[in-house]
Parts: sequence; C-alpha cells; structure tokens
Amino acid sequence: MMKTAIVIGVGPEDGLGAQLALRFARTPLHVLVAGRSPDGLEAIVSQIRGDGGEATAVPTDATDERAVAALFEAAPGDVDLAIYNAGNNTPGKLIDMSADYFEASWRVCCYGGFLFAREALRRMVPRGCGTVLFTGASASLRGRPNFAAFNSSKAALRTMAQAMAKEYGKDGIHVGHVVVDGPIGGEKIKQGFPEYAEKLGDSGMISIDGIVDGYEYLYRQPRRAWTFELDVRTSEERW
Repeated sequence: MMKTAIVIGVGPEDGLGAQLALRFARTPLHVLVAGRSPDGLEAIVSQIRGDGGEATAVPTDATDERAVAALFEAAPGDVDLAIYNAGNNTPGKLIDMSADYFEASWRVCCYGGFLFAREALRRMVPRGCGTVLFTGASASLRGRPNFAAFNSSKAALRTMAQAMAKEYGKDGIHVGHVVVDGPIGGEKIKQGFPEYAEKLGDSGMISIDGIVDGYEYLYRQPRRAWTFELDVRTSEERW
C-alpha cells in the first residue's frame, strides 16, 4: 500500500503549499491536499493525477478539531509525512488590534498546528516512524514593530514544534521547522503586491523550488542525522 503525505495550507498553484504537494506526489506518496478552497485543491489534484501521481482533495479548516481529525482519517495508507503550512501574515499595531484579530492569528498559526500535530502523532507513534514538518518565518525568531500578532503566533508554533521534536524523537518521529526568511516568489506577492515584487526582482524573492528542496531534504534524512530547523533566504536578505 502506498504511503500517504498530508499537506495542509494549499493555495494557488504558484505557492508553497501546492508545490509541496506536487513534489511529494512524485516521491511517490499519495498526497492529501488540504486547504480552504475546494476548487483550488481540485486543480492541484488534477495536475498530480495528470502527471501519474495519486492525490485526494480534502477541504479543511485547520482550526476545526473535527475537520482536522477527518483529514487524517481520510488517509488511504499509513501517514508517513505531514506538513503544516497553514497561516497568513497578520500585521497591525498592538494598540489598535482587536482581541478577535489577535486570537485568530494564534488559532491559525499555533492552535491549528497543535491539532494537526496531535493527529499525526496518534498515527505515527504506534508505528515508530514518520515526519512532521512546520512552515515558519522570520517572525518565528524575533518580534518586529506592527507584527505582534503574527510574531507571537509563529513563535508559539516554533516552540511547540521544538518541544514535540524532543518529546517524540525517541519514538521515531522526525519533527522539523523551516524558517522561510523573506518574501516567497509566488503568486501571492506577484499578484497581490506587484509593485513590491517588481522592486524586489527575482533575486530578492525566495525560490519556491528551493524551499521545497529543503522540505524534501528533511524528509529523506536518516534517523542518525536529523535536523530540527532549516532556514531559507535569498543572498540579498538582511538577517
């Protein structure tokens, strides 16, 4: 039976989540493609199947406990890889920020990560193997003005992932955290902020393929040489 990969946080084709799904379908793994847009998910699944891979679209709200459990229950084989890529940037000044806005940032970035991680562990620990990877950002490592909600929620996700790595490494579970330090050269920035993308140029935006290479590297690491954290940035990024 083919093993399963679950990727949640899949958006446009020219985005990190979609490209992760496409890459791991070629591993080969049966990929459960999860996110909030059913039409977008089906487009990625169609592409995977057209390339000879196996995939299933599972529309999922990452902050809904029952929905996340159902996502894992939909796996057609053993879950060998689970990637939590959900989360959007939530800027704003602290003094003007509503409690709901702050909480929503935490729910998507951290609480959803907890729900996802718990379901992965419940399936991987009994088998004694599996890889769980989380998408981080420069916000995971430091606070910046006007980003208190996003900084705190991404930092919380990173700390949870680190605790998980230490708690379950002995059980054969490899937990990794990828710090994406800078703007990703995909559809979100090119279409949503075209002037900013033009100012940065290709050299100032991180290659999606390069980021995905990092996830595959973590997935393929042998048990005696595991990495918890990998950071990726362009040569022009100040850090």
